[in-house]
Amino acid sequence: MITDGFMSPIIKLLRPHQYIKNGFVLLGLVFSQQWSFLTLTSALTTFCAFCAIASAVYVLNDIMDLDADREHPVKRKRPLPSGLIPVSQARKVMIALVISALLLSLTVSLWVTLFISIYFVMNILYSWRLKHVVILDVFIISAGFMLRILAGTVGLGIAPSAWLLLCGLMVTLLLGFSKRRAELLMIESSGSENGNMTRKVLDDYSPAVLEQFISVTAACTILSYGLYTVSPATIALHNSEQLIYTLPFVIYGIFRYLFLLHHRAKGNDTARDLMTDFHLLLTVLSWIITTLWVLA
Repeated sequence: MITDGFMSPIIKLLRPHQYIKNGFVLLGLVFSQQWSFLTLTSALTTFCAFCAIASAVYVLNDIMDLDADREHPVKRKRPLPSGLIPVSQARKVMIALVISALLLSLTVSLWVTLFISIYFVMNILYSWRLKHVVILDVFIISAGFMLRILAGTVGLGIAPSAWLLLCGLMVTLLLGFSKRRAELLMIESSGSENGNMTRKVLDDYSPAVLEQFISVTAACTILSYGLYTVSPATIALHNSEQLIYTLPFVIYGIFRYLFLLHHRAKGNDTARDLMTDFHLLLTVLSWIITTLWVLA
């Protein structure tokens, strides 16, 4: 019998607050307006499958980074490096999550199973080697989000919009490079050069380069989303020109996020930042409500 005292570290190991990122699975459903019960059920099942495989990846990362995390001032408090959960138990949890994700995906389509499998293999390669390759490391993170979008479109029999894919790529690159900038800002604020505190790949990044990457991706995100809202194809699909009114929320949200990055020491955990910053949370909720109102 599993006690509550054991379940708490397990829950922390799975990082359920990160599940908000799997909302990318639902974007295709929302903007395609294919809101049948069957499609909605398939989308939610795909969402759950990605939650399971994402938690499996977090467990995998913690196992592979165990020695380094034990020396990290913050990460050493996690369930594995702190010894609250033995490695053998963590492996069993990871295997159970992978099997659950695959079984759930199979109930939707083989496409979803393929995207889930690619996501897991890609993250194995990321944890093993690719996270140490400058720029490519962020593109791999972005690719994980693109797989979520593809699973929520191609996997459900929905044709993915080129604008949706472009916007998804730009915003996830923005978040990835912002995370690297946040890690460098942590070093700058602490005045520490301790290699155990940060990733090796940060040796190849510089604040000036990351600021340029962030500026480019932020501008491209706003521009691509703005062009999407006024695209003739978009207007014809939704029979409305009012989607442009959701653009201010996107602009404000990006500006607020960049403010938090530079003035509130945020950016290391986007999901937690979203849930703890009232302005950012209200902006996202307002965007969702306005978008659904326009589309409906």
